[in-house]
Amino acid sequence: MSQINWQSLGFDAYRTRTLVTARWKDGKWSDISESEDFAFHLDPFTCVFHYAFSCFEGLKAFTQKDGKIVIFRPFENAHRLQRTAGFLGLPAPSDSMFIEMCERCVKSNMEFLAPYGHDASLYLRPLLLGAQPKMQLTPPDEAIFAVMCAPAGPYYGANMRSFSGVIPLNYDRAAPKGSGSYKVGANYAATFRPYQIAHEQGYSELLYLNSKTHEYVDEFGSSNFFGIKGNTYVTPLSDSVLPSITNKSLQEIAVDLGMKVEKRPVRLEELSEFEEAGGCGTAVVITPMSHIDVKEVLEEEAVKTVYRYLPDGEVGPVCAKLYKTITSIQKGEIEDIHGWCHEIR
Repeated sequence: MSQINWQSLGFDAYRTRTLVTARWKDGKWSDISESEDFAFHLDPFTCVFHYAFSCFEGLKAFTQKDGKIVIFRPFENAHRLQRTAGFLGLPAPSDSMFIEMCERCVKSNMEFLAPYGHDASLYLRPLLLGAQPKMQLTPPDEAIFAVMCAPAGPYYGANMRSFSGVIPLNYDRAAPKGSGSYKVGANYAATFRPYQIAHEQGYSELLYLNSKTHEYVDEFGSSNFFGIKGNTYVTPLSDSVLPSITNKSLQEIAVDLGMKVEKRPVRLEELSEFEEAGGCGTAVVITPMSHIDVKEVLEEEAVKTVYRYLPDGEVGPVCAKLYKTITSIQKGEIEDIHGWCHEIR
């Protein structure tokens, strides 16, 4: 633990001690096992390599102020994984199996969990993949469910600040009635090249519109979108948006803070009506936007429209308050009135 600099820790793969796994074969799950071997030994014909039969989750464990070790809303992640697995035709772990494997992953990697007082957590990455060697276009009969973890700091580094985003009109994230609302790996892979282009131009985030008409805001490539209009928290209602557990939590926190919440279609032009806007997800928590540009062609310099919210780097009061509230619940600094923190005993 001494070699980890908790203050400068970012968000990336970090080799820990133990991986927790189970395998589905012959219609049932194997016993859960823990291993220090982080290699999956798979046949080259395994369908995950050819047809992208994989999905994943992301959730965090924290050391709270009173010393308790908690995982934030793990049952929500279990349910979302089960929904995604059903979409792919993969077997899914039960709630109890999901929770047990997450708990065992934390317990066997405790030296990588930041002590209270640091803006860091233990990020858990449950992974479900098709493990059967096959070329037929049918769901596999074998699967691996694994839970791994990594110590993680803030996604964009220390000190919350606002970033720039861009809407690339020549790219779409997900087809109507497609896989956009499921946490499948292929959804993310399709955004990596446009992200690279955007980052080279100085943007931190990509915001996608609905693919069918480009009239409505869907979500960022990495997280859900929300906007603040007066005392109202607004987030898109779309069949192509991943149901973010962080967004769900922020909506409930907004109500606790006396705000109104609207989950509804958000027209592109409405971006000009928000006082604050941002992304939200497990890894980022909240990413406030300083401004969002619209470009007909991402690769070209021309900017069609600019939606400005804050000077670069500044954070609006509502985003700051929402962020402070959710992170204080996770750290045990304020009462967890909703019972979101699952204690590991």
